[in-house]
Amino acid sequence: MSLRDDIARCSITTVKDIRGAAEALRDIAMERAGLRVAVADNIASKTPLMDEEGAILASEVFGWNGPTERWWADTRLALSSPLPRACRYEAETFWVNADGFRTRQANRYLEAIDLSNFEKRALTKAAIVVPIHLPFGQIGATSFCSPDTNRTDLSAEFDQYADDLGLLAYRFVAGCVKALRTRHWLPTDCQLTKREVECLRWASIGKTDKEISMILGRSHATVRFHIQNAGEKLDAVNRSQTIFKAAQLGYLGYAA
Repeated sequence: MSLRDDIARCSITTVKDIRGAAEALRDIAMERAGLRVAVADNIASKTPLMDEEGAILASEVFGWNGPTERWWADTRLALSSPLPRACRYEAETFWVNADGFRTRQANRYLEAIDLSNFEKRALTKAAIVVPIHLPFGQIGATSFCSPDTNRTDLSAEFDQYADDLGLLAYRFVAGCVKALRTRHWLPTDCQLTKREVECLRWASIGKTDKEISMILGRSHATVRFHIQNAGEKLDAVNRSQTIFKAAQLGYLGYAA
């Protein structure tokens, strides 16, 4: 099948599609690259990804059931493993082993991540990892590992399949999240003004209204008005939540 066909097989419209799409992702990864799949739709959540019937996909579909393979049952993994930690600092597919991270472009944040006791903490000797950055600050991650638990070098698979695996993983996880999301996190079509964004950007790094007024050359009252107005648009209950919601919508991004 073509990549386009594979993407269609991994796509999800409703919760009912999750199980079949998971099985397709599993089969495609093995057939194309000879790799096993591990999926987390939210690295900050303690709840593993499930299908419509409540079956845990990591166990029921992807087969992570061995004595040392039940990564999905370890609620501390997102904090202790270097794999999800790296996904907080990188948006493109990378591969990693105990010797370091390999990315298409240098990332100094990854270079600072501790890789000591790598196998014990990552539960693998090597992995190709797809970070999946989603709306509202949610981060998912899909890892591809060799069935040969002694493999430490996935450079060949990365060079040949990283782009395809990245597309398939993103399509699957993003589809799962949309299908499963029931909570209305943010007001729809919220548009902040240039002044509101300027004030919130300075507030997000700890500047007071008085300091922001001096930086922007506006009155204290004007700054307070812009921040309060942004909060009303974002349906926020206080200054901190206003900043948080604006960040989730991408208004407060800074250049690296």
